[in-house]
Amino acid sequence: MTVREQIAQLGVLPVVVIDDAADASPLAEALLAGGVNAAEITMRTAAGRDAIAAVAKACPQMMVGAGTVLNADAAEAAVAAGSRFIVSPGLDPDVAAVCQSHGVDYLPGVVTPTEITKAVSMGLTWLKFFPASNFGGAKTIKALAAPFTMVRFMPTGGVSPDNLEEYLKLSCIFACGASYLAERSLIKEGNWAEITERCRRAVEKVKSVRG
Repeated sequence: MTVREQIAQLGVLPVVVIDDAADASPLAEALLAGGVNAAEITMRTAAGRDAIAAVAKACPQMMVGAGTVLNADAAEAAVAAGSRFIVSPGLDPDVAAVCQSHGVDYLPGVVTPTEITKAVSMGLTWLKFFPASNFGGAKTIKALAAPFTMVRFMPTGGVSPDNLEEYLKLSCIFACGASYLAERSLIKEGNWAEITERCRRAVEKVKSVRG
């Protein structure tokens, strides 16, 4: 089973912003305690790469990936740190090439039919739909899935407990990227119990919707 297939099996993917790499390992433990064994740690902060490396070393059972990967150099750094998948806000051929060379799954962000067509032409059919809430959410994804039957989507941006079920009910959605599962403020506070509880509830929701 590929990493992306394992993420699909999980159904939710925490999108994490870490300011201090020392928080990475306890965060991973909190996620695992809530039944979540995958996380996208963004490269938005100076601690991002070190956080990925810390999780990859301390928690090998956690499928850690890098988010906000904007160019080939960042992709190389993320893979070297131990990222098992790469997520971008947009579609970048250079990042795709790096991922292909290392055998790492690439989940690029798309919004429009043109972007989806380009991704499919590159052999990419598992795509991030971002920012989901700003571009029509589940309704738009459902419309896009009609002509692009080969594509599976991961909505990210504005995913919440209130709309999680709406997304998960669509067969074209393989998982939901959700920052609320491990909010930046909760990580800074070290509120691992709340993160675990949010993950537990999300996993239960996935099971209740998908059976």
